[in-house]
Amino acid sequence: MRRSRPMRDRLWFRRAQHTIRCMSDIHDECGIAAIYHLPDATKSPLCGDYGSWEVSRLLPRMLLDIQNRGQLAAGMTSYDPSRDQLLDTLKDVGTVSEVFRLSHRGKREALMQEYAGLAAIGHVRYATCGRDDRSYAQPFERQHLRKHKWFSFAFNGQLANYSVLRDRLLEDGDHHLTRENDTEIIMHEISQELSGDAKPNLVNVMRNISSRFDGAYSLVFLNACGDMFVARDPLGIKPLCYAQEGPLFAAASESVALLNLGFQPSSIHPLPPGEMISIIDGVLRIDTFADSPRRAHCFFEWVYFANVASTLDDRSVYLSRTALGVELARLERASGRVPLDDGQTIVVPVPDTSKAAADAMAFELGVPAREGLIRNRYSGRTFIEGGDDRRKKAETKYTPLREVLENKRVFLVEDSIVRSTTMKVLLHRIRELGGAREIHVRVACPPIIAPCFYGIDMSRVTELFAPRFLQGGPLTDEVQTRMAAELGCDSLRYLPVESVARAIGFPTDRLCQACITGDYPTPYGQHLYHIALERSQQDEASAERTYETSRCRP
Repeated sequence: MRRSRPMRDRLWFRRAQHTIRCMSDIHDECGIAAIYHLPDATKSPLCGDYGSWEVSRLLPRMLLDIQNRGQLAAGMTSYDPSRDQLLDTLKDVGTVSEVFRLSHRGKREALMQEYAGLAAIGHVRYATCGRDDRSYAQPFERQHLRKHKWFSFAFNGQLANYSVLRDRLLEDGDHHLTRENDTEIIMHEISQELSGDAKPNLVNVMRNISSRFDGAYSLVFLNACGDMFVARDPLGIKPLCYAQEGPLFAAASESVALLNLGFQPSSIHPLPPGEMISIIDGVLRIDTFADSPRRAHCFFEWVYFANVASTLDDRSVYLSRTALGVELARLERASGRVPLDDGQTIVVPVPDTSKAAADAMAFELGVPAREGLIRNRYSGRTFIEGGDDRRKKAETKYTPLREVLENKRVFLVEDSIVRSTTMKVLLHRIRELGGAREIHVRVACPPIIAPCFYGIDMSRVTELFAPRFLQGGPLTDEVQTRMAAELGCDSLRYLPVESVARAIGFPTDRLCQACITGDYPTPYGQHLYHIALERSQQDEASAERTYETSRCRP
């Protein structure tokens, strides 16, 4: 029966509301990696003492280098045609070192022998719930009697149209989902493309599933035939790079994983949006699976998420953060409100992602940069922790140095303020324990005003700090004064939106800046933002964190 338009609109609205409720749960900021020793008479020198059939040993090292992208779970799938278990997956909750037992030589060696193979894919994961459940760790493996239908995959990103894909999959009553996350949706979409007796062309598989996806997705795939592909969505929202030297091919979310493996910088390239690299029957080729009408690289990668040693899409993370610090210094000199030449002013970064910006700001202003906050390296990141957990973790994560801060006028440089929980804790500790005379917060990012539906855990307007002060208006001195009073600092300054593209070195139309502008690069992302705004205006009290409710979905 054909539904009326009002009924279809109501159904879409309910689906969108469900997606808003579950969005921070169904996706996380993650990292992916892949490695393959191509058929060749020679052994790659990058394999060290190990043969080509043990190239999977290099995968945990790659994951260590992108551990910044996910510290909750890790895993890998390896391929070995000589064993009964052609594909074998090791994954669990924990860091890379914990999952792969890297600190225990005997257990590490046993695992590396058990999962040895000439190809492997891997994943590191952040999450907001289901955090103690191994089943949510990636890669996801789907076993089958037919080798081309037996596959494993992992991805970084988020499908904004998750609820539509889910409802479409379940509407015939013949399908079942065990988890409400888009990783499982992607697994079913790939499975459907692999149905039938004939072995399908993997480029066509990606072409077909991408036509149904709205959002961000960088994928790594490996099947029991030994075929592999890595693919990047048509907008290039999430980073993905690759390298090949001799018979060794590797790909990862960030270049640092390839550089530290031993690849020369000249061999490391970003995978263009809408393109995929496949290895079929041992032959590597690059294909376009979807048109790329525009680029929309996530600017937050350069500001916060990526390893400072990485280069993403030919733009250095370190140099971009340095340029953000120069922008902060320019803004400070223009205002001229804080004394710089009395010997009592210092610049202090919030470690570690703010250090490059803080150093550059201090250099430009001619004031000392000091390590006034010492970070506990084993506490992880606080960005994705729950409300009270995030506050408690912030208290244990940073120790103020009174010897540096006492009686000083402090420029505290932070990369961004999302929910403000960490910043409030820091300001209290710097003032009470550090004895700072004044604290002036400088943020190397514009205000976060809108949710992210492409893989960063901030899915509601109401959980963000800035919107309730801006109220849709401009960022004025008066607004920043009220924000400073709320935080508990003497003054607060954000960078303007135009500073971001200038610092990264991309034109604005090549970046996704949705969370600082409200302008989303995909249709469904924009629709979800309208729903999020409507919910925040109509019933703010109901906009609780989904991972703190019984409706929690990872």
